[in-house]
Amino acid sequence: MNFIDPDGRDENSAEAEGAGQRIEKLTKINRVLMRRAERAMDQPENAASLFQTVIALGSEAKARTEELKTVLAQLERSNLELKRARDVAERADRIKTGFFTAVGHDVLQPLQAARLTLSALAEMEDGQPGQPLVAQVDQALSIVEDLLRTILDLSRLETGALRPNVQPVDLNEVFNSVVGGLLPLAVDKGIGLRCRKTRFWVMSDPQMLRRIVQNLAANAVRYTEAGHVLICARPRGRDVCIAVYDTGPGIAARERDVIFQEFERGEASERGGTHGFGLGLSIVRRMAAALKHEIFLRSVEGRGSCFGLCAERAVAPSRQPRGAAPSPLPQVNLSARVVIVENDKSVAAGMITLLRQWGCETKAVRNFSEASDLTGGPAPDIVLADYHLDNGETGLKSVRLMRRVFGAKLPVIVLTADRTRDVAAAAQEARCEFMLKPVKPAELRSLMVHLLRKT
Repeated sequence: MNFIDPDGRDENSAEAEGAGQRIEKLTKINRVLMRRAERAMDQPENAASLFQTVIALGSEAKARTEELKTVLAQLERSNLELKRARDVAERADRIKTGFFTAVGHDVLQPLQAARLTLSALAEMEDGQPGQPLVAQVDQALSIVEDLLRTILDLSRLETGALRPNVQPVDLNEVFNSVVGGLLPLAVDKGIGLRCRKTRFWVMSDPQMLRRIVQNLAANAVRYTEAGHVLICARPRGRDVCIAVYDTGPGIAARERDVIFQEFERGEASERGGTHGFGLGLSIVRRMAAALKHEIFLRSVEGRGSCFGLCAERAVAPSRQPRGAAPSPLPQVNLSARVVIVENDKSVAAGMITLLRQWGCETKAVRNFSEASDLTGGPAPDIVLADYHLDNGETGLKSVRLMRRVFGAKLPVIVLTADRTRDVAAAAQEARCEFMLKPVKPAELRSLMVHLLRKT
């Protein structure tokens, strides 16, 4: 049966017409191809040239592919070598950090014993011919202590162990603390040192900012032979600029970049013969970078310099009214019963000698077990506890025991060479005062007097 399409044609007619159209289309394509082939035959040299070019490009592509494979293989080997080198470097950093932490603690312990013993000797030699020798030894210990602390800080900054704890910081407190610590050196040199009272607060880490200002002021005092050193602050937009001015020799333009590098001291230090290792400004640069504080330097040779930094201004937090400030340290015996928790015999011996000269009755224990033996005796007035004891024990364990027995308000000072935030936080959480070794005896005595008066 034949079907009729809509145009009235049967199925066979439609198929025949479709086949004809396809033949016509193929004929046209064949005609075009024939014309192209004829043109190619008319220009055989072009076809041959094109063929040779294709062959050459194919060979070059193959060569480049082989080169690429070789480079990729070399890159893979290099990546493996870099990974191995990175692993070695990271391991070396971990070892170095652990080394400096352990060595720092082990060196600061005998340094603490030496300073305590020297302080006791100084009091016995007061007004005697040996006093100048005591002063020389004290200066040497201060140099060693400063160098060791600087090396430890550099190590912690390099490894990222020293991280800023940014918070509002009162610049008045920072300035007064720095001036108080450096004033004896300035008086000894016959130069002026003062800070201008300021109302500004900044966002910074209080300990790191104090170290920066102290280093800048210490350099200014060290290199200024006549005149004065001034620490002040002024606003700049949303920031506050902290500046240390001096009337020293000034810094040559060619030295203003290099002096912030490690072990670079500049011509002024060489001419003046001052002590130093060229690390103070390096600490300033690194700590400022960690805090994201901008450093600036202005100087005129022969007239003086201005070092400083800019920090974000902060709003002063609301404060509770403070009690009366402690009066000056009286020159009388403390007459206090003191328990010393210390596992280092030399440090304990130096502490006992010093405290007995202050009129204290002392008992020294090395661990929790020995502290337990004291609970049946008279109550101490104050406890001086080292943090790290033997076998992983901490002095806070003995502190908790004595507070359970003798009362929760028993004043405690934690003394440690460990400068990590975790130790400071643990002491604060335990409601203890905190001091870093080597402790300056005058500061220790002042704090003891203050705590004893509060009880």
